[in-house]
Amino acid sequence: MKVDAGIQRQLLDLADADAELARLDHRRTHLPEDAELAGLDERVEAARNDLVRAEISAEDLTREYRRIDSEVTGMASREAKDSALLTAGGLAPKALSELQHELTGLARRRSGLEDDLLGVMEQQEAVTAEQQRAAATIEHLNGEVEKTRERRTGVLSEIDSDQSRAAQRRETLAAEIPADLLAIYDRQRASGRIGAGLLRARRCGACRMELDRGTIAAIAAKTSDEVVRCEECGAILVRTVESGL
Repeated sequence: MKVDAGIQRQLLDLADADAELARLDHRRTHLPEDAELAGLDERVEAARNDLVRAEISAEDLTREYRRIDSEVTGMASREAKDSALLTAGGLAPKALSELQHELTGLARRRSGLEDDLLGVMEQQEAVTAEQQRAAATIEHLNGEVEKTRERRTGVLSEIDSDQSRAAQRRETLAAEIPADLLAIYDRQRASGRIGAGLLRARRCGACRMELDRGTIAAIAAKTSDEVVRCEECGAILVRTVESGL
């Protein structure tokens, strides 16, 4: 195939436009903000789990507090009743001794329960502090998530704008290239390879492979309008004064 050398050189601009589009696609799918959001989501989930555990512990402690407090209240009521009987007098010695013994036991048990109650209250304070810490962490992280999402939206908007310009440039360049040459270029790209590259210092600008002397001699013998392709990668080799031929 023969195509004017000047038109062949336009393939380099087209390849640059396609490379820019590929870079923008890669940037879109590898945003640092996406990794940040994933990390923040994990931290939010961990904080929420901490909050749930603290809430469950708070409920358990509330039930335990009520149980002990009910026992303490019941014992205090019984102590008051027994003390009234003791104060009223008129009891037989044996009954009096039993009543005094019961009052001593009630006082000792109530004292132990009150200590338990204080222990539960201390645990409640610690759990409340944990709830507040987890809730504050969630609020802070949610704020970070919102900021990161806003930043991500801004970056995506910038990429959209750059892609639109690059796509327009690509369309303009492609319209100036003959259909048969463009078809070769596009088929090469469809196979996942670079469509065209500059031949410079015996090296293909697409695959970066150095061509042997025989291949270089064969290329040098061709006319400037002959379309030449790299034997290694299939890209169209664009020859300029930099090619050293």
